[in-house]
Amino acid sequence: MTKNLILLILIAVVSTSCVSTKMYDELKAQNQILKQENRDLMARLDEAGGSGAGTGDPLQNQVDRLQSEKTALAMDLQASKSKYDRLKESYDALEANSSSALTDNLERNRKLLEQLEAKEKELAAEALRLETLERQLQDRSQRVAELEGIIAANQARMNDLKTAISAALAQFEGNGLTVEQRDGKVYVSMENKLLFESGSWAINSRGASAIDALGTVLAKNPQIAVLIEGHTDNVAYGGNGNIENNWDLSTKRATSVVRLLLKNGGIEPINLTAAGKGPHAPVAENSTAGGRSKNRRIEVVLTPKLDELAKMLEDI
Repeated sequence: MTKNLILLILIAVVSTSCVSTKMYDELKAQNQILKQENRDLMARLDEAGGSGAGTGDPLQNQVDRLQSEKTALAMDLQASKSKYDRLKESYDALEANSSSALTDNLERNRKLLEQLEAKEKELAAEALRLETLERQLQDRSQRVAELEGIIAANQARMNDLKTAISAALAQFEGNGLTVEQRDGKVYVSMENKLLFESGSWAINSRGASAIDALGTVLAKNPQIAVLIEGHTDNVAYGGNGNIENNWDLSTKRATSVVRLLLKNGGIEPINLTAAGKGPHAPVAENSTAGGRSKNRRIEVVLTPKLDELAKMLEDI
């Protein structure tokens, strides 16, 4: 082992800031070699009989120098080992702390991920609900638009119906007959003086002409429901026949109009309804003769069939 080799090993050891286990093992092996060389040199010195001791013998000087270098190398080795041990301890502590922090971060990230997934599911469900609601609103808007269209069409139909009836009954208007449109319906009112004799439910010839003209228009409008209402004043019925009171009289007069309308084969019987209301739905005061005359009447109430409209309303 030469001095230069020993110095190179020493420089390598000192200059290394982080001694690895492999380097440590190599230094340890070199130390063992140095120890063995020292023992060999001591043995050679003993064989020489110690004659060179204290005389400046080159061999002794070499031994002393090697011993000194060995001691310095051992000290450097110990310092490096101590530094290595400290570094390893710091590394182990850092690794432990890092593992703990990593575990905490992983757990925290897992919980955040679960929360995120839950939020995403909630948002997806809410988006689906909103999409469904939007479709429902669109469908409802479409149905409302269709409904408005049907109402408008019915309104136009009733306008046309009123115009047709007014034209057909024009010769009777002002003679106890009026045609009005309100609340989406057409009301044809005929005072009894146009249709019946006092206390009778038989329709006279002039009244029959008015009913025939009305029937001609109704036959062309099969989508219209026809309600015939008989009305009287509040004067008690005093005639003869199988009638007890004004209610009976109003009902018989309504059914007489229905029978006459049914002579027109274009009118569906299912579209006709007869009702008697007696004195219970007056349009004027019964305290005067003129008021009682207005109350004695037949009212024909024309209503568009709204089956399609009702179905749509159920679906909205």
